[in-house]
Amino acid sequence: MKLDDDDFVLFGLPRRFAQERATLDARWRALQAEVHPDRFAAEGAAAQRVAMQWAVRVNEAYRRLKDPLARAATLCELAGQRVDAENNTAMPPAFLMQQMEWREALDAARGVEQVEALAEQVAEQRAAALERLRVLIDEGGDMAAAAQQLRALMFIERFGADVERRLEALGQ
Repeated sequence: MKLDDDDFVLFGLPRRFAQERATLDARWRALQAEVHPDRFAAEGAAAQRVAMQWAVRVNEAYRRLKDPLARAATLCELAGQRVDAENNTAMPPAFLMQQMEWREALDAARGVEQVEALAEQVAEQRAAALERLRVLIDEGGDMAAAAQQLRALMFIERFGADVERRLEALGQ
């Protein structure tokens, strides 16, 4: 293992979108057991600092690998395809219309039932978008399309968070 290995190499995983959470969790625990600074207490401060660097690196990789959006972004970047979500917000017109309709529906929603129905629609769209992302990356290897799909999924995620905040405000 090297500190500059990519997350997949570090965790001994194939570079693909579909990952089993149980495998990620088990590999994280095993890596943490190997690099935890407490294991190096008898070896002095320098060894503990190095172990701390490794522990931080393992935790950062785990965070990215367990988050589907971060994992997809990592795969795109490794393939040389920048996601560039901050600067590239171009979306197909139909997608933008759906986003506007959702925003209007959330603004107009007065009761928990309406907001929960919207949350269900968002969850369905999120699941479909994640599946499209998996197909684009794992089956098609189309990283340019995957980056575009990932940017769309980021919009869906942000709106989903807005819906959750609205539900919380309504006491749910």
